[in-house]
Amino acid sequence: MALSVVFMGTPAFSVPTLAALVEAGHRVSAVYTQPPRKAGRRGLKLTPSPAQLEAERLGLPVRSPLNFKDPAEVEAFAALEADVAVVVAYGLLLPQALLDAPRFGCLNGHGSLLPRWRGAAPIQRAIEAGDAATGMMVMRMEAGLDTGPVALTAETEIGPSETAGDLQERLSRLSAELMVEALAKLEAGTLTFEDQAAIEARTGRAPLYAKKIDKAETPVDWAADAKAVAGRINGFSPAPGAWTTMPFSGAPERVKLLRAVAVDGDAGGDFASPAPGTTLDDHLTVACGTGAVRLLELQRAGGKKVAATELLRGTPIAAGTVLGGG
Repeated sequence: MALSVVFMGTPAFSVPTLAALVEAGHRVSAVYTQPPRKAGRRGLKLTPSPAQLEAERLGLPVRSPLNFKDPAEVEAFAALEADVAVVVAYGLLLPQALLDAPRFGCLNGHGSLLPRWRGAAPIQRAIEAGDAATGMMVMRMEAGLDTGPVALTAETEIGPSETAGDLQERLSRLSAELMVEALAKLEAGTLTFEDQAAIEARTGRAPLYAKKIDKAETPVDWAADAKAVAGRINGFSPAPGAWTTMPFSGAPERVKLLRAVAVDGDAGGDFASPAPGTTLDDHLTVACGTGAVRLLELQRAGGKKVAATELLRGTPIAAGTVLGGG
């Protein structure tokens, strides 16, 4: 017997889970998503969220409240009489009355290995911190921020030059698989949960908060360790994007750095003497405070993302060039 589900999600990351729940035969009575936002070059066009577009493609009713401060919105949600709410990157805090409304509560697909990286940017912060692995978890939501007990976990390694965009795409597929499994177990009465305190004791993963990325963090600090520089570049890609300045035609130009990898001291060039931010070769290997990074993908202002080799074909940057940044 299929479950009655309310789905709550907004970005592209949430779409595979919505599609998988429908494909699994569950009855999605409503899709809650953030209201359409202004987009386009002049910000004049209202653009529906990816979750709304998917809901419309599937013929599902869409609701887009600004928040749940109005009691009428809470009553409308409760009136759906759902068995469970599935929440994946929705973007709004849910009051306790909403958490309690579905028969089995609210299940959240969260992109980290809790209790590490609770909060708004778990995927980005895991890469920035240089974590070797991360994962998807299905947890039961409660009043605290990502503090609820965990039912299912799928762990995955993080590659040395993997970006947040790469990892989000992979985790979104894991989210779909894991949530379908969770609802199947919920139907069968076999879904069990483990408190995060027990997970911490068992794994040694201490709670960490994944704060939202601030634009003030985006200039690259070349004086940092190479792994930290590469982690920030990859963790902030594709958005908001870490950046530095490069001298094109003699004038410094801001360039987004979208993929990089830390390289060893014996990878070529003199890693001890150049000032941080100095290119060590003509392939965009850049000295850091300790070690160096090789830039792999970049984007000039108004241009498209390109591989470093493609950018250098039209605008060579010689060894000894000093890049700007934070």
